[in-house]
Amino acid sequence: MLKEQNLQAKQQSLTTKTKLEQDHEVEGSLRPKSLAEYVGQTQIKKNLSVYIKAAQKRQEALDHVLLYGPPGLGKTTLSHIIALELGVNFRVTSGPAIERAADLVAVLTNLGERDVLFIDEIHRLNRTVEEILYPALEDGHVDIIIGKGPSARTMRIPLKPFTLVGATTRAGQLTGPLRDRFGIIERLDLYSSDDLATIAKRSSEILNIKINTDASLELARRSRGTPRIVNRLLRRVRDFALVENKEIIDVALTDHALGFMDIDKMGLDATDRKILNCLITKYNGGPVGLDTLASSSGEEAITIEDAIEPFLMQLGFIARSPRGRIATQLAYSHLGIGMPKNSAGYQMSLDISEN
Repeated sequence: MLKEQNLQAKQQSLTTKTKLEQDHEVEGSLRPKSLAEYVGQTQIKKNLSVYIKAAQKRQEALDHVLLYGPPGLGKTTLSHIIALELGVNFRVTSGPAIERAADLVAVLTNLGERDVLFIDEIHRLNRTVEEILYPALEDGHVDIIIGKGPSARTMRIPLKPFTLVGATTRAGQLTGPLRDRFGIIERLDLYSSDDLATIAKRSSEILNIKINTDASLELARRSRGTPRIVNRLLRRVRDFALVENKEIIDVALTDHALGFMDIDKMGLDATDRKILNCLITKYNGGPVGLDTLASSSGEEAITIEDAIEPFLMQLGFIARSPRGRIATQLAYSHLGIGMPKNSAGYQMSLDISEN
């Protein structure tokens, strides 16, 4: 009996792994493979096109690149495209994965001529590892210490020319010495609805499902300005279309599917509304500090700051003050709550109207 249960558990684990692999394959297939296919971030594409062509003409490695901005905007995809445009190998790792200096040295010494090394969440590199990276980026070598005590000596290992592409959602946490060693620094901004609608159209063709223009725009408006989210929602709406035997995704189906997922007309989900409700009902609209808001809502502070707050601020639902977060009149209106005259948001709206 126990053997049968273990066998069933193993089979279930293998099935789950297969499904996860399939999800990654689908997500990977939706990613553009060139700057021409990449939608949005127009100025960044123009800049990178010039830098890449110049590096190829000089027959040199591209300068090190730092990409920063909110999650889901395509930093990893853009990094991969850089390697494809250069025609070199693409190596991937992340800040938390490089725990020891020896790990980084092993990665760097295995890079080929002009290869692209992508480090995601580069702000999470520990300081010891980061210091090994400085001479690698600036002078093309790493120094390692062999032995201990009086007999210890330093060995210098030369590296082949390479390009480091670092990605981070928290550029402010990068140390000055590391940031200064990037020759190209670009910020990715949230996408417009038109660009997201174009992405939805392109992805629908890859997924073999038709979507009309109005539906793609509706999907775009409710995707928080993020390509990763528009692709995720498109896959879920496609599930509804399949179950309901729909050959084309229209506005009615999109609205029904997103409503079922509790995503409202502005793109806010249940967590967004929970944060706003907590700010309004428990703290009279603020101001309230981030840690206090996190404790009261049950969400982690880093989740609020990185994943929730940027979108709410873009919509004008939350404002920051020296004393903390404040819910604006737009937030009250969206939730259908009257704004009390003694709230900070009401006073702020008066100040704006007077100016």
